[in-house]
Order: sequence, then C-alpha cells, then structure tokens
Amino acid sequence: MTTSVPTKLRPKGRLNGQRNPVLVHLVLIAVSIVMVFPLFWLLTTALKGNAQAMKVPPVWIPHPMLFSNFPRAFTYESKTLGYIPFLVYGRNTLIIATLVVSGTVVSNSLVAYAFARLNWPGRNFLFAATLATMMIPFPVLMVPTFILFQRLHWIGTFRPLWVPAWFGSAFNIFLLRQFFMTIPQELSEAARIDGCNEWTIFREVIIPLAKPALAVVALFTFMGVWNDFLGPLIYLTNQNTFTLSLGLQNYSSQNGGTEFGLLMAASTIVIAPIIVLFFFTQKLFIQGIAVTGLKG
Repeated sequence: MTTSVPTKLRPKGRLNGQRNPVLVHLVLIAVSIVMVFPLFWLLTTALKGNAQAMKVPPVWIPHPMLFSNFPRAFTYESKTLGYIPFLVYGRNTLIIATLVVSGTVVSNSLVAYAFARLNWPGRNFLFAATLATMMIPFPVLMVPTFILFQRLHWIGTFRPLWVPAWFGSAFNIFLLRQFFMTIPQELSEAARIDGCNEWTIFREVIIPLAKPALAVVALFTFMGVWNDFLGPLIYLTNQNTFTLSLGLQNYSSQNGGTEFGLLMAASTIVIAPIIVLFFFTQKLFIQGIAVTGLKG
C-alpha cells in the first residue's frame, strides 16, 4: 500500500534545487573578488615604477613590469635613514616569533591542562578570573606595563615582546581547556593504573591527541606576532632591533617622494611567509578549528 504525499509538501523540482547553489556560488565569487582586490592591487603596484603608481586614473596592469623592485627592496637606501637592513628585520621577527610561539604553546597547554583535568580548590574561580582578564582593553595596561619593563631595563630589547608569552593568555587557555575536556577521562585513568604520573599523562596521552588544537594556537600566535606593529613600536628603540612590520615605515618618506613600488614590494615580501604557511597548513588549521569549535 502506498501513500500519496500532498502536493504542497512535496520537495521542489531539480531545477529549483540547482538554482540556489548557483546563486550562492555567484555571491561567494563576488565577495571573494572584493576580498582579493587589495592583494591584487598590492601585487600590481609592486611591479610599477613610481610614475605609474601615482597615475590617475590608475594603471591596472603595469607596463613594463618591474620585477627588479623585489631585489631592490632588500637593498633599499632611504634618503633620511640610509641603508635599510631588511634581512635584519626579518631575522629579528623570526627570533621573536619563535620565542613567542614556543612560550605560548608550552605555558598555555600546561595551564589549560590544570584547569581541565586536575581537581583542586578554587579551580573554577581562578578560571573565571582568567577569562575576565580578556575584558581589559590593552590601552589600560599599556602604560603600567611599559613602566614595569622600563624599571626592569628591558626597553630597547626583545624581552618585552616574548617574555609575557611564557605566562599564558586567557584566550589560548580557554581554547585548549575546552579541547582537553573532550578527551575521555578513561584514558588518563588507564595511564594512572599503569603507574604514570600527571606529567607523563600530559606528555604521552594528552599532547599527542591535542595536536590540532595546539597547531591552531601556534598558527594564530605566529600570524599575530609576524604582523604585530604596536608592540615593537612601543618597546624597540634601535633600528637594528626593528621587526618587519615596524621596518616597513622606513620605506615611506614624511616629506614626500615615497617610492610606492618598493614599498609595496617590501610589503609583499613581508606577507608572503604567512600566505605560504597557511597554504601548507590549511588542512590542519581547519581541522583544529572544527575540533575545538564542535566539541567544546
């Protein structure tokens, strides 16, 4: 015996079902073009001479394409500051990023494990207090933090930029705690029966399972440090300690005469490692976001 479905309740035909995906894809393509346009303009300007870069109406496709702007960006000599040590900026940025990422992963994973897997008095209260620190805007802490580092005689060094990373951050602690809580307690209990202490459980059981979440924390941190401008601007005083984001300002002139082709070429070189890093780690990145977001 068959039952008939009322006409109003029947699913729409295949034709209507195909229109929605097409419309969605058209919208996504349009939005993608808008989002990619600044990158397109950056790349095209990096291949222009100064005359074409300043021309109105704008020149969309440079002719000729000056690929020589990229090697010149490494050896650029400012009229006011002299030689710009671009490779030194890159080395400084890489050193700071390595120290910050290492400190962030180590410190936040330890604190998150204590909040998620260990029972101790005041745990929930301290976790709530940790999250509350996220509500404090950075400008409120900027002056007292600067005074603290000044009294420690750290101004002009890398220490104010990487030492705080070894003391945890509320967002990363929360992110890792939520992931650690999804790992079954039975795994830890089985390890304890085998004679493992908490440090061994953390190192041999939790960390291998938490690689996607740790990768997300590491990638977010690396991108934040690589693009950070305010921190180096506040604490670094010597040009030989500048980072890439801070050193880019040396390519622009306060009195006019900025060579925009070289400035855009240097900017392209700065953002290239981030794009390459995300390209090769996007699968792990998306997996980590999905896992930490769905199982929290």
